[in-house]
Amino acid sequence: MELRFGPRRASYTNIADHPELLKPLSEEELTRFEALDMTYRALCAMMFNYVPLSGHPGGSISSGRIVASLLFDAMAYDMSDPARMDADIISYGAGHKAMGLYAMWALRNEAARIGAPGLLPEDIKWQLRLEDLLGFRRNPVTRCPLFNKFRSKALDGHPCPIVPFIKLSTGASGVGDCSSVGLGFGAMDYYGKENAPWVHIIEGEGGLTPGRVSEAMASAATGSLGNVVMHLDWNQAAIDSNAVCRDGSEPGEYVQWDPCEFAYLHDWNVVFVPDGFDFQQIIAAQRYAATLDNGQPTCVVYRTVKGWRYGIEGKASHGGGHKLCSAEFFETIAELEKAAGIELTRDAPGSTGKTPQEYADLIEAHYWDALNVVRTSMEKNDGMVGMLSSRLTSAQGRLNKLERKPRAGAPDVSKVFEVAAKGAGKVPAECALEPGGSTTLRGELGRVLNHYNRQSGGAVLSSAADLYGSTSIKSANDGFDGGLFNAGTNPGSRLLSTGGICEDGMCGILSGLSSFGAHVGAGSSYGAFIAAMGHTACRLHAIGNQTRAEIDGGPNRPFFLVCGHAGLKTGEDGPTHADPQPLQLMQENFVKGHCVTLTPWDPQEMWHCVTAALNARPSVIVPFVTRPNEPVHDRAALGLAPASAAAKGMYLLREAKGDGDGTIVIQGSGVCNEFIGVTLPRLIEEGIDLNVYYVSSAELFDLLPEAERRSIFPEERAREAVGITGFTLPTMFRWILSERGRALTLHPFRGGHYLGSGKAEMVLAEAKLDGESILESVRGWVKQGMLQAV
Repeated sequence: MELRFGPRRASYTNIADHPELLKPLSEEELTRFEALDMTYRALCAMMFNYVPLSGHPGGSISSGRIVASLLFDAMAYDMSDPARMDADIISYGAGHKAMGLYAMWALRNEAARIGAPGLLPEDIKWQLRLEDLLGFRRNPVTRCPLFNKFRSKALDGHPCPIVPFIKLSTGASGVGDCSSVGLGFGAMDYYGKENAPWVHIIEGEGGLTPGRVSEAMASAATGSLGNVVMHLDWNQAAIDSNAVCRDGSEPGEYVQWDPCEFAYLHDWNVVFVPDGFDFQQIIAAQRYAATLDNGQPTCVVYRTVKGWRYGIEGKASHGGGHKLCSAEFFETIAELEKAAGIELTRDAPGSTGKTPQEYADLIEAHYWDALNVVRTSMEKNDGMVGMLSSRLTSAQGRLNKLERKPRAGAPDVSKVFEVAAKGAGKVPAECALEPGGSTTLRGELGRVLNHYNRQSGGAVLSSAADLYGSTSIKSANDGFDGGLFNAGTNPGSRLLSTGGICEDGMCGILSGLSSFGAHVGAGSSYGAFIAAMGHTACRLHAIGNQTRAEIDGGPNRPFFLVCGHAGLKTGEDGPTHADPQPLQLMQENFVKGHCVTLTPWDPQEMWHCVTAALNARPSVIVPFVTRPNEPVHDRAALGLAPASAAAKGMYLLREAKGDGDGTIVIQGSGVCNEFIGVTLPRLIEEGIDLNVYYVSSAELFDLLPEAERRSIFPEERAREAVGITGFTLPTMFRWILSERGRALTLHPFRGGHYLGSGKAEMVLAEAKLDGESILESVRGWVKQGMLQAV
């Protein structure tokens, strides 16, 4: 029996097999596209030379014609308004090609400046000019004179949304492909199958090798994202290899598939371009891809050579290039110098006798001279600039003609934040709980997310690592169509398939979904897995939100990373799953305001915590929720603070009468329920009176004014406090300031080993975090006077 691919919805096409399609350009147009690419390759060489000697010229050069064809032929977008939501999107999954992105953007800007200045936004922050290339790989505090004179952008080594038309921060090991697929989900759901903006992803074959990319490609195909097109620069070269994939009968050094097989395996249409440097083939393939109507995403695979015509090819050109102002460098730009009628000085800038700043200023002056060669050559080439500027006008016209509008019944994500603003301290009836019963934290999170979903018409799209029901994230979809989202057959569902047990890919996808701007993503798995696997996506999402705000001034666009089955109470699964460490990865581990962790102990706190987090508008919201049922306490009868106090992030759960016998700080639902249910009544019987604080969110507490923080938790309390946590000891350090308090603090690893399996109560007992063990510890502390101020 011969092994074959099973049935596919997708198709495979070699564009060379369609001669009738292979001359989309006239000879005159082809000549002008060739002139553009010559200019682009020279500009990439200049950028590497004058940074100096930094960046990735090889992949930037090999993908240049692909990107030029998209910008000047395929896409519908408005040069005058980069923020238009209805425009087609280009997203650099291959973030190391940032040099090429910046070079092509600057050339496009020059074409508009010379040939169609009315297309340029008035505010230069919405442009990327030749002057901005002075900021390539420069820090914002750069003091070079031209950088400051021209108000150049500080262009990071990998793309971020400070660049007009760029929606995401990308470049970290496949995350950009995942978040780009998330953009595709957002555009598809908001505009609908018939009218969704296209999302064009730029990638190389090496960028397909991270596992999360396979997850994202599976997700896009399963959801039938027919608006997603990956443009694959197959040049076979990586940092350390010139044979990444299998190539015909030659085994690959990294993987044993070729990109066409990889994409087709995942049920993506494949359009193969044998000559990725032939503009006729490239544009024919891109136009053909736009006609495919089987509902599946498409991968256009272009066969190229990394570093083509640069003088250095293959892996050597990945992050390397010619020596500073070497003869080989000037050879790569000679054709451009001839076109401009300018010859740059051949002397390499010398550093002898100069301070580092003086040398940087000298390099910058030489760089600016080189950029003016580009400008002059374009100003002299009326034919090329006329064609390019005309095509930019056509791109705007195409977009306007499409008249894309949100689909009927499209979600309104603004309602999520409006409801949160009005809902602080006011629990809606459907989320209210009566004392005396029991429920799960995960279930209450699902109900809260569902409330926001209903109020916004379905703006919360959720997913899970094959744990939709187990983590209760499925509840967020209640009242919407069942099953998993498919753009063609089940567009009403609010549950996404993100590839199966795929925390890596899922978090990237959901970050991109939220970045599109019409949704809030929510993904769940075991906290033990998702906190670590999703951390990179969270960090890039935070960077993306920060840099986007620099250009549009808008708020962050959050997604939820749900640490389900959190902590010791997932005991039956053992220490591989019942892990107390994830909070340490996320809590206070991001730039202030970009990540909010939530650690409620009482199900009644869930509404208040989530609503406070939404009002804070971070990039990522990280609730920690347990699996077993938790009691719904009558807090007033127990003398406890109301559940609404959890919105402060830290609060006095129970206040001692008078001076009290000391201070305890608790974090974690398991240990707090043990303390309230077992330890506290016995302490009261024995006349031991403590100030008991609870930490529901370190980051929400940090967002309070300093005076309010000091009022809630005075420093003298921190100096006398001892902690009880279901997480790791370092998460207590900011609350417990004395060495003695830290030494006494109860935590899961205090016994010096990973805990075993068993029911929740057995694991808590092994950790000596059950109510009786806590009681014994507190008695000892009080008896020995250890809870008095240090």
